[in-house]
Amino acid sequence: MRSIEQPGPPAAERIQWVEARGRAFSFTLEAGLPLLEAARRGFAEAGFSGGVLSMREGALGPFAYVMPALSKTGANAAFYSDTYRPSGITRLKCGAMTLGERDGAPFFHCHGLWTETDGHLHGGHILPEESIVAESFSVEAFGIDGAVFTAEPDPETNFKLFGPVARAGTDVKAESRAFALRLRPNQDFAAALETFCRQHGILRARIHGGVGSTIGAHFTDDRTVVPFATELAIKAGTIAPGADGTLHAEIDIALVDYLGGIAEGQLMRGDNPVLMTMELVLEAV
Repeated sequence: MRSIEQPGPPAAERIQWVEARGRAFSFTLEAGLPLLEAARRGFAEAGFSGGVLSMREGALGPFAYVMPALSKTGANAAFYSDTYRPSGITRLKCGAMTLGERDGAPFFHCHGLWTETDGHLHGGHILPEESIVAESFSVEAFGIDGAVFTAEPDPETNFKLFGPVARAGTDVKAESRAFALRLRPNQDFAAALETFCRQHGILRARIHGGVGSTIGAHFTDDRTVVPFATELAIKAGTIAPGADGTLHAEIDIALVDYLGGIAEGQLMRGDNPVLMTMELVLEAV
């Protein structure tokens, strides 16, 4: 399986996780607000300080993003491009967001695909402070109670990355058994989730959110993405027994690679190693 050497030593724990409670809900991102503040308000009104969400549509403008890029200094295995600020209104096709905290304040990690005013499909990493909701639109969210995604220095990748940490629970309505996860580099995405579920007695699970990167990609229809640095959003995902009775992860994703290539589809089990990180919430169902 493909692998990329990271600048720091690998952490012994390859999946950072916290068990929590959660609840799925929907809300509307309000026009005129920064995307970060609109997301924060939506979770807060439902009683949550954070969680994950999925976008199937939406309009942003002004809008700012970066794409994956090669590292210019060698301090990281890959890095970010310069910032893009397309004019006019950008129309989202799909996206996934993790809402948590960085330096004690709300922050998000968000990847997606969208159409800019040039009429072409683009993708990447949406910047929180410079992206404004142009028209109100609805999103599907999953709030977590008892855990929060917090950005902390990660010696292995030399980035400051979101990972789940435990936090005291509240009395918010949240009946589902949920696990906030961060997968570390150089392990197959599907296999890691299948193993985690077996170890924790989860027979079926639904993936909520899902923001991260893989080392290229290999899809179930045998299409491949060769450029190694990607930005990925999960569109849908489940873990359930397959025809052979063992757990199978089915994960539909959208990504952009560092050359600007766009790809969507279902990932092949066993051949999609994580590049930098993968954040998501598993709901036991």
